[in-house]
Amino acid sequence: VFIAQSRASGSHRDVEDEELTRIFVMIPKTYTEEDLREKFKMYGDIEYCSIIKNKTTGESKGLGYVRYLKPSQAALAIEECDRSFRAILAEPKNKSSESFEHDYYSNNMRQELRGNTLPFCMQPEFCGFEKPETRIQEPVSKRLSVVSRLPFIQEQLFALFDLVPGLEYCDVQRDPHTNSGYAVIQYSSAASAIYAKYKLHGFEYPPGNRLTVIFLEDGNDSSE
Repeated sequence: VFIAQSRASGSHRDVEDEELTRIFVMIPKTYTEEDLREKFKMYGDIEYCSIIKNKTTGESKGLGYVRYLKPSQAALAIEECDRSFRAILAEPKNKSSESFEHDYYSNNMRQELRGNTLPFCMQPEFCGFEKPETRIQEPVSKRLSVVSRLPFIQEQLFALFDLVPGLEYCDVQRDPHTNSGYAVIQYSSAASAIYAKYKLHGFEYPPGNRLTVIFLEDGNDSSE
């Protein structure tokens, strides 16, 4: 692995310290810093490990940093560690950590959903979901309600649900008294809505904030 130095950067030593030795990973929320160190010490000498925690509750967000002494060790860790850690080089500390966490989490979600939606689009047997089956206990529709403790940003929520084919509209609303998030999502078919609910109900977006996704009556006969 060879990493080029940005022309806009300062000395090589500064770049090495800031950009090439620190990695960002997704971890189980039960991990301690010692658990994190134990998993990554095989790739080189670790300067420090840190776990990102919720500022209010103190609970782990399931994300962490590992800082190595050498860029080659960080590169080896990214290359060799289990794919579930989704390790990448961390952004410099001068970038907002919350912005970086959000970008990282969103990008990984997009990759995961894209990997799953291609077979969903291509497999004709998925169309069977549009017909009522005994295993589907709740009434289904093409419309979904999405609720969150945090307010939504229209563009971000649209981009998330648009990963499932057939999105027709995303209407974000905000309660001025509670500041919670609420949105109505509609797809062109019940099959798409079922798939979106299956993939995104309980999903944390942003990290630490679980989405609640349920079906909404859309005025149509669900047997259609």
